[in-house]
Amino acid sequence: MHIVALLALLLAPLAATAQTVPPSLPVPAEFATALPLRTGDVPNGNGPEQWNGKPGAMSVRNTVSSSLVPVLPDIGKRTGAAVVIAPGGGFMTLAWDHEGMEVARVMADHGIAAFVLKYRVDPTPRDPAGFGRAMSARMTNWIGKPGEGLKITTPAYAVADGIAALRLVRARAREWGIDSTRVGMIGFSAGARTTLGVTLQAAPADRPAFIAPIYPPMERIAVPADAPPMFVAMATDDPLSGRAGYGLLESWAAARRPFEFHAYQRSGHGFGLGVKGTTTQGWIDGLLRWITFNGFLKARP
Repeated sequence: MHIVALLALLLAPLAATAQTVPPSLPVPAEFATALPLRTGDVPNGNGPEQWNGKPGAMSVRNTVSSSLVPVLPDIGKRTGAAVVIAPGGGFMTLAWDHEGMEVARVMADHGIAAFVLKYRVDPTPRDPAGFGRAMSARMTNWIGKPGEGLKITTPAYAVADGIAALRLVRARAREWGIDSTRVGMIGFSAGARTTLGVTLQAAPADRPAFIAPIYPPMERIAVPADAPPMFVAMATDDPLSGRAGYGLLESWAAARRPFEFHAYQRSGHGFGLGVKGTTTQGWIDGLLRWITFNGFLKARP
């Protein structure tokens, strides 16, 4: 996909929002139960954070500090499993509802305690036009010239927030009816990069029990011998993840660690719970079957 077309694809939702809403909206109601992670502030942050969109389709940027929002199943549905969910957004914004709350509600409906991670992202201009230019410049730099690999850097503070989130969920597992050995992590795009960063950089005791990077980086990486089981879903026409081959999968295979891969013909990047009229609709059902297949919905003997 040509660079101009790719930027139009990635920025269209943001541009539309920038034209129709004020610079900041009220914090969503679910933050009444948010849990601060106390991992510090973004260096040279440009807060306070800015919420954009409309109810049910909110995004946030300039997140100076991190927090975790619980979405818990009814007591009668509890399975003991849990997930931390990291939305994407190029490390400049977070697709809070599209890749966070919507996914959390599906998990909770199936008895899995879900925790949506508001992790720290890089500072951006506060005016919508400046933000659009900054995002365009970042994507141009990340994609680079034809034949070059992607030049995407995962901020260390995003990874630190992911590790802190897993620690908090495990520390309060008894309170929420969670088995601390069955806490996984799901991440979308930049959130997938954060998930992989947590998996590679956390101490073994802090790693997620299973991971689901969705439209993740596909480059080859060094995988620990005890890496968690991995579920990957992406579209083969993804202009970001679709450019790097399948090195991520090859890395898990070389480490002899279990993984499952779902490649869909069409939906591009950022399809969330799926694009109507494509086979990405219902992909999360496959994830739930995989979680069950690997024993994470059953109590340990």
